[in-house]
Amino acid sequence: MPQRPKYSLEGILASILFIVLIGIVMIQVLGRTPLFRGPVWTEEAARWIWVWMALIGIGEVERQDKHLRMGFLAEMLPSMVRRIIFTILDLVYLGVAAKLCWIGWQTVGRTWNASSVTLPVSNGMLYLSAFLALLLVAHRILRRIFAGRSGDIGTGDPL
Repeated sequence: MPQRPKYSLEGILASILFIVLIGIVMIQVLGRTPLFRGPVWTEEAARWIWVWMALIGIGEVERQDKHLRMGFLAEMLPSMVRRIIFTILDLVYLGVAAKLCWIGWQTVGRTWNASSVTLPVSNGMLYLSAFLALLLVAHRILRRIFAGRSGDIGTGDPL
């Protein structure tokens, strides 16, 4: 089995967003001191970046197969039974992710013409994070199903 890369697009992007978030929060905190007056946009930008970071991070968690699950009962099942059960669960998970992805895309369309209160961008950009994150999750689930690793607990995606 090929070695899983240490870094992925999702992990790198979530890490960059985290660094940007720290910078914005520092500007916000320092802006509340007598040193200087902080910009108005920092509070909304921090919320938006946190949402993007958390949702993109879900894709990385899915890639590494590190989400929380109760595995002790599944590990006691025979390999073939476990694989069938987890494939069914992955198909249900894929259906939920696809439906939420569709809802996210519709929400982007509904909010695209509304502008943010303090940021010079559309409100649709905030909801685009959910659409993109669920698209990444669906991609990872499909890869796991087609690779035949639905019952392999904690193996992660090689790519």
